[in-house]
Amino acid sequence: MWKKSFLVFLFSLSVQKAALDCETMKKTNEFLSPKLSSKTDAIMKGQNVSLICSNENKSLQITYDLFQGKKHLINQQRKGEPMIFNISISEPQDLGPYKCKAQVSNCSKYSQHFDFIFVEPVTTPVLNISAIQTETDQYITLRCISFNGSLPINYTFFEKDIAISPTISKNVREPAEFNLTKRNTGEGEEYRCEAKNRLPDHAEYSRPFTRPSTGADGCPFCLQLLLPGLLLLLIVIILILAFWILPKYKTRKAMRDNAPRDYGYTPKEVGIYANICQNQAGTRHSQEIHYATPVFQEVAPRDQEACNDCKTGYVYSELNF
Repeated sequence: MWKKSFLVFLFSLSVQKAALDCETMKKTNEFLSPKLSSKTDAIMKGQNVSLICSNENKSLQITYDLFQGKKHLINQQRKGEPMIFNISISEPQDLGPYKCKAQVSNCSKYSQHFDFIFVEPVTTPVLNISAIQTETDQYITLRCISFNGSLPINYTFFEKDIAISPTISKNVREPAEFNLTKRNTGEGEEYRCEAKNRLPDHAEYSRPFTRPSTGADGCPFCLQLLLPGLLLLLIVIILILAFWILPKYKTRKAMRDNAPRDYGYTPKEVGIYANICQNQAGTRHSQEIHYATPVFQEVAPRDQEACNDCKTGYVYSELNF
């Protein structure tokens, strides 16, 4: 009987000692809460990731447990080194939250929660360049945009392999813009831009854009600037000519349609012809006399001309002399 009581006493003593040891470790910060981390929290769907659970005390024999919510996933024991858990994230429910537990004897502590997020990678960005050139300088504007990929997207501009701009972050789907001024050196420069978001090691670069070389007095972008104006001027000229020529063409066509038709020639011998006009007083006098031997051609009748409101006594015809 006394042996049984002695064993119970030893067991309770060991439990009290362990409790005292746990309290001592907590008070002396000998056993701190573990840290759960990963290389990044931004991942793509279906990606394999590693979660690292570690404790600052390298001398303790620690048992690590990984949980997703309340679900226990993995149990491993390690001394002096962090524990690495490899998992695959395929569905939204796999994103978390995760936490790890570190246990020494009957003393345990939990880490903070850790969650992943799905991020779409950026696609190859598009680089556009516009420039205004003077006699001595060039004012260049670089624009870069990636049409796909989770925001925010960070852009950087390069001349050859040297960064010439700070990182420009865009939280909306619009081009990043960078302006620079260069002296006219007569040499062509190669530009490109980089686009990346929160995904590590997933930067994309645009195709290199080489600005045409030109002499110091050259103007490689003048044609691009003048071309729209020249096209507009050409269109205006064409419209003016069209509105000016078309009425004339219609008028001439109408005159040709209304012209008398040729019914052939009827030769007639004629002597002397005179046009006589009688005025209001009733006197008759010669107005105009022509001496000729005409050849008559029959034509359509025309309105007779009046002279001082008097009656005429003459016939109209076409004369061929």
